[in-house]
Formats: sequence, C-alpha cells, structure tokens
Amino acid sequence: MSTTSRVHHTSAPSNSAREGAGQLLEIQRRMAAAVMHPLTRAETMPRRRRDGTSNRAEAEAIIRPNDRLTSFERLEIYNRQYWFRLYTCFEEDFPGLLAIVGRAKFDALMRAYLTDCPSESFTLRNLGSRLESWLERNPGTIQPHVQLALDMVRLEWAHIEAFDSEEKPRLNAEALVNLDENSVLHLQPHLRLLALSYPVDDLLLQVRTEDGSSASSTNNASTARKRRHVRHVAALAPKTMHLAVHRHENSVWYKPLLPEEFRLLAALMEGKPLGEAIESAFAASGIREDDRTAFLQEAFATWSMLGWFTQSVDSPR
Repeated sequence: MSTTSRVHHTSAPSNSAREGAGQLLEIQRRMAAAVMHPLTRAETMPRRRRDGTSNRAEAEAIIRPNDRLTSFERLEIYNRQYWFRLYTCFEEDFPGLLAIVGRAKFDALMRAYLTDCPSESFTLRNLGSRLESWLERNPGTIQPHVQLALDMVRLEWAHIEAFDSEEKPRLNAEALVNLDENSVLHLQPHLRLLALSYPVDDLLLQVRTEDGSSASSTNNASTARKRRHVRHVAALAPKTMHLAVHRHENSVWYKPLLPEEFRLLAALMEGKPLGEAIESAFAASGIREDDRTAFLQEAFATWSMLGWFTQSVDSPR
C-alpha cells in the first residue's frame, strides 16, 4: 500500500477580507493620530489639529455617539487619558528637575518636550531618553539654574537606565587575579559614569525623601523644604565631581568616584586594555607613584565586590 503525503493548502484572503483589514488599519491610524495629538493649554482636545484636521469630523467618522456623550466627547476621553498618563510618568521620572525649576516651569517644559519628542517606544520607560539634548537646545526652559538642572536630568536618566539595564554574570576571582596589561575588562551594562558640576545626588535623595515622607504636614510644607534644598545647592560654586550610578542587590546606588577612578573606569568602558586604562587614570594625578599599587588594589577589590566586572575578558593579540 503506497503512502501519500498530505499537503494542506491555505487559501489566499478574499478581496473582502483584505478590504476589511485595510479599513481597520486606517481606523486605527486615525484613532492613534487623534489620541496622540497634544492637548490644549486647558487640557482639552483641540477642535482642530495643527495640520488643519477637524477633530470633531474625525470623531464622527470613527466613533459613534451614545445617549450621554457626543462622538467628539468620547474621543476626547481617550485623548486626555493618554496625555495624563504621559504627564504622570514624566513627573515620576524627573522629581529632581521639578524641584529645581518649580511646578509652573516644569509643566510648561514637560508639555513642550512631549510635543517635540513624542513617545516612539512600546514602553514609557524611554519617555525621557531625549530630555537632556532637548534641554540643551532649549535652555530658557530651565533658567536660571541651567547647569544644575542639566546635571539633575543626567542623574535621573542614569538612574532609570541603571535600574532596568542588563546585568551579566560577574567576573570570578580567579579571572581577576590572572589579568595582565593587555586584558580588556568589560563592565556591567547597568553602570553609568557621570561628570557633574553640582552634588545633585544628595539633592535628589533629599527630594525623594520629601516625596516619600509620611511626616510631611502639608504639600506646601514639603514643597518649601525642597526649595530650600535647591537654593542651598544652587548657591554652591560649580565644582567637578564624579559619580558612578549602578545597581546592586536590585537597588540603584550612587557612588562618588575620585578623578583617577573615573578616568580608569571610563577608559575600560571605552574598551582600552588594562595597561592603557591605568596610564590614563594617573595622567596628571596627585597620587604618588609609591601609593598607586595600593590605590588600584583597593579600587579593584571594591568594584569586584560590587560586581561591576563581567565574565567576558579579552586579551588583544
């Protein structure tokens, strides 16, 4: 008895099915355009968009009214919910910036930024990814504390990246002992290095403490305390400081770095061999040559304990 193979044929979609899918896609695009269009200053959906499209006509074309709401009013609910969600996420991500510029300026720059740099990702985690560069192009939004605000935004974005970036398997002690000057060390993806002008790490911790304090008698009192913290830091003379932002045991930490530590880690992050990285670390350094070996041993012991080195180590030929 012969054996025959069975081939299952899937028929091509009918013209009506393709037309239906095309119509659905068109409705989805029109709905998204309406929902993602910026609100007015009064937090309502505009009657007409910037390109001249009538939102009322669009609403009537894609949404039916009911016995309580018109098509426009039903579409407006989705439009407002979308933007209010963006506002909430943005404020949660940048409480330090809010404390520095104040509520009125923060709301204005938030709306301007989200209009110029709308969400392009499936996750709201990336909402502030372009904020630093946008503020550099629009310094008037953060006057008079431009550098302080930029430092804070860099720290807050580094915090976000350190919180959810990948953590690779750590380098074991044996591999660390066998390093030589040609070894190329790899650092954890969640590690971020910052060169700052103000101690915004302390300021951000104070702001977050105020936000989470149940002892705050009123919002006004908490806001006043934040303003005092900001005034204190803003009054300091700018001074270069270095900071590592990293994740340890599922929490984000800020670790101050000496200039030599910062230069060494930055060189390793650039992929330079260990010998080169050490040379760049001690360029123009005030650490005496006799003390450098002990300095390196202590630094590497600390970074290894924190798990900053990954198992991937290369030795250039």
